[in-house]
Amino acid sequence: MEPFVSAEWLVRRIGEVKVADVRGYMEGRSGRAAYEGGHIPGAVFVDLERWLAAPAIPGGGRHPLPEPEVFAQGMSQAGIGDTDTVVAYDDAGGVIAARLVWMLRVTGHQAAVLDGGIASWEDGLSRQYVEPSTARFTAAPWPAGRLATIEDARSPGHLVLDARDAERFRGDSEPVDPRAGHIPGARSLPCRGNLGPDGRMLDVAELRGRFERAGVVEAEKVISYCGSGVTACHNLLALEHAGFGAGRLFPGSWSEYSRREDLPVATGDIS
Repeated sequence: MEPFVSAEWLVRRIGEVKVADVRGYMEGRSGRAAYEGGHIPGAVFVDLERWLAAPAIPGGGRHPLPEPEVFAQGMSQAGIGDTDTVVAYDDAGGVIAARLVWMLRVTGHQAAVLDGGIASWEDGLSRQYVEPSTARFTAAPWPAGRLATIEDARSPGHLVLDARDAERFRGDSEPVDPRAGHIPGARSLPCRGNLGPDGRMLDVAELRGRFERAGVVEAEKVISYCGSGVTACHNLLALEHAGFGAGRLFPGSWSEYSRREDLPVATGDIS
């Protein structure tokens, strides 16, 4: 299954696939409140903080991957089962929903981001709360080959891509983490640059060119990070969509790296 699907694709399959609303906001607004204010009919709300991340850990990242059993519990309570196909959306171009989709795909499930998000849905929204039936979702370990550590991100031979906005990469500002800047040697590739002016994904040729200009040759060498390992997933899905294959996620991302005062930090456009 392609990592991104259109609203037209979803309309033809509504009722056959599970739809997940994964709206969440760094500034603390309530994703659930946004869901209750209007969502795609039949969609269930999946809470990023509760089911797609573990609590922040001292010296670690703000959104560590949850234990597989916790993720499985969340999916089960959302009515998502082992054999279901899931389409996830948000109101941020897919950069939040990508976390759920990446987690499902790396554990062997069929999942995609709704291209264009809730804004692309033209058949009307619902305020009816969806009470899902519990489904069977089997916990599976996070595949080690799809994850990276601080040591991996610092070792030669990897291409490290930073999905944050360019201002945070350069170190011009840092709203949430201890130090400003980026991992030395990383390349800036803001995930929102995967979208066109209409909020939809760039076409495949444009995406390929974007990754190639960042130095991508083969996905196996790519490590993606962001502030806390959420929006970095969008770059990984875009990498697949562009035909490069599967890269690796650094789950702790900058929120983990920047807490290590023994590690060097780079600033500016060039490491």
